[in-house]
Amino acid sequence: MPEITRFYGIIIKLFFGDHPPPHFHAVYGEYIALFDINTLNVIEGDLPPRARKLVVEWAENYQTELKTIWETQKFKKLPPLE
Repeated sequence: MPEITRFYGIIIKLFFGDHPPPHFHAVYGEYIALFDINTLNVIEGDLPPRARKLVVEWAENYQTELKTIWETQKFKKLPPLE
């Protein structure tokens, strides 16, 4: 699974050809959550509240790029949350 970015111990990954809805995976230690790219809601799994907030903040900045990566299945690294 390609790693899109990494920040504050959180790794963002995206599987190509994965099941709908369009989503990405956020890994933080032993926690894993799948986030819907369109709504930025957790659709599976869980993260601690602070980590979830950071992921959503990052995803709001790169939502358009995440949609493009999902639709085109062309890997692209994205900047971390600063």
